[in-house]
Amino acid sequence: MSLSVREILQLPRLQALRLRAGGAGVQRSVRWPYLAQDASIAEWVRGGELVFVTGINTPHDEGDLLRRVREAHASDCAGLVILTGPLYIQRIPDRVLAEADRLGLPLIEQPYALPLVEVTEAIGSALVQAQMLGQSRQQLVKHLLEGDIADATVLEQRAQALGLEFGGMHRVLVLQATGSAALKDSLGAEQAERRLQTLRASVSTVLERCLETLGASLPVLSQGEQWIALLPIDTASLTGVGRMRTTLETLIANLTAEAAPLRLYGGLGAPCPHPGELPRGLGEARHALAVALALPERPGLCCFEELGVIELLTAIRDRSLLERFVTNTLGALMQHDKAHNRALIETLEAWIQSNGNLVAAASSLGVHRNTLNHRMHQIETLGGLDLAQAQQRLNIAIALMIRRLSPHSPAKNTRNSA
Repeated sequence: MSLSVREILQLPRLQALRLRAGGAGVQRSVRWPYLAQDASIAEWVRGGELVFVTGINTPHDEGDLLRRVREAHASDCAGLVILTGPLYIQRIPDRVLAEADRLGLPLIEQPYALPLVEVTEAIGSALVQAQMLGQSRQQLVKHLLEGDIADATVLEQRAQALGLEFGGMHRVLVLQATGSAALKDSLGAEQAERRLQTLRASVSTVLERCLETLGASLPVLSQGEQWIALLPIDTASLTGVGRMRTTLETLIANLTAEAAPLRLYGGLGAPCPHPGELPRGLGEARHALAVALALPERPGLCCFEELGVIELLTAIRDRSLLERFVTNTLGALMQHDKAHNRALIETLEAWIQSNGNLVAAASSLGVHRNTLNHRMHQIETLGGLDLAQAQQRLNIAIALMIRRLSPHSPAKNTRNSA
């Protein structure tokens, strides 16, 4: 748990601080105070710092201050604090204030009469306290999701002590980022890790703001490249997702655009009428997430109630039954693809997804229609299939779905192979 710039400005010992510009960014999270003693801060910050500029031992004319504002913004700092007084920086130039407003970077003025050590100590102490409180809140939510708190009285007492409210109904949301391995290959391990750390903090912050718009302020759990959130719902939302789905789809799309080349996917559980059902909701959300990850051509959010037959498939504990069904239905085609580096399974999948439309299937694969016709003839011959039969088409669609949902599903073949 962090503090926003707004909350920093409201600390009792810091009433002399004045927000001069960049008010649009006052909800930015402050990770730690940082005293800028070098001409550039870019190599010393990691994002989320509240940067202090004193003017001592460094240039402090208008051009330098403009550069610092832009550098702090580019480095994803929480804000900039400029100390003013008769010795170094007498006043903050109007152009500097205008630039901070344009960038939405909070720019705070601190008089030299207020000792810097008092300010940084107050911020540091508040951040430590906030972190401890945040960890306790997250721990309670974690225990609740894992089913470790069965006594409603104990839950109520602990929630009240931590300032949390679990009343009403909730859905469990699980988000996951994919593509970190490719990111490390392209950027290198160190730079990729910095990018991932920024993403983790950004997703948590955005999710917390999303919760606030939905009427709750429960903590978000961050576990590696997954985030778990409890979303409040009302009785009118029991049979559908409604506004929540629209909000989450927009959120996932925006985060994916910001995190590119990483991509985010989400799984949403069914409504949980009381806290004791949240473990069930977490399991449902993870099932839905697995489907979203396995079927990337669909929108990034998958809701448990919309799984249909997939819900039945994921409920089958004996995986050998599913594997046998896939082998009986598609085994000959899979063996042929493996031996000849062909794309018959991928072609069959494109044909099923396009409802048998040869033109649409050929377009999605990026091949000529004649190539597709040739492949479809091979599929029927090698697989012993009659695609005109509705039952066989149903079996094929289910087998393809099981195959896609398998964690060992092989990568797709090249689209333009013959």
